[in-house]
This record gives sequence, C-alpha cells and structure tokens, in this order.
Amino acid sequence: MLYDVRIEVEEVRGHCAAGYREGDFFILRGFYIERKDCVRICLHALTAMATLLSPFSHGVPADQLGIGEGDIGRVQCPDPGPPLTCGGTVVFRLTRLKRESKS
Repeated sequence: MLYDVRIEVEEVRGHCAAGYREGDFFILRGFYIERKDCVRICLHALTAMATLLSPFSHGVPADQLGIGEGDIGRVQCPDPGPPLTCGGTVVFRLTRLKRESKS
C-alpha cells in the first residue's frame, strides 16, 4: 500500500533561507509533491529526507527507519546554522496518511 506523507515544519532553529515557518507543509502523494502556493520546496531539505520518504510512504514504520514511531517521524535539513552558517536548521514532522481510494 502506498501512503501519502504530510511534511510539516515543526521547528525552525535560526533563520531558514527558504523562508519556512512553523506550520508550513507540503504533501507527498505517490511520486509527486503538492504544496500550498506560499511554500517553497527546499532542495537541501528534500534531498536530506528523500531516502526516507520512499520506504516510509510504502509502509515501513518510522521506528524501523530510526526517525520516530509508527506513522510519525521527524527529520531535519542539513544546515547547521550559526556559528557555522548564516542560516539555520528546520525540523520536519512526517505524518503518514492513508490514501483515499478512488471509486
């Protein structure tokens, strides 16, 4: 079974160069990303979580991936923030959602 995954900004530590704010989100639906008009998709954050999104969306529990428990996981972007960079890191909450069946 293929699940949708809600990818939500849970915390911003420092300054996010992509402009993410707590509560911003986008949805992984199958092999596509749906987003709200105001949310950018940060390539650095997306590549950091990409290897986890595929197994998570295909039913592997978060605890087996080492990112949480059951249908909830957490990952963060690779920007370490000050004093190493002028940016900051973003923590994302991944929530696995059952897909609606199409009639």
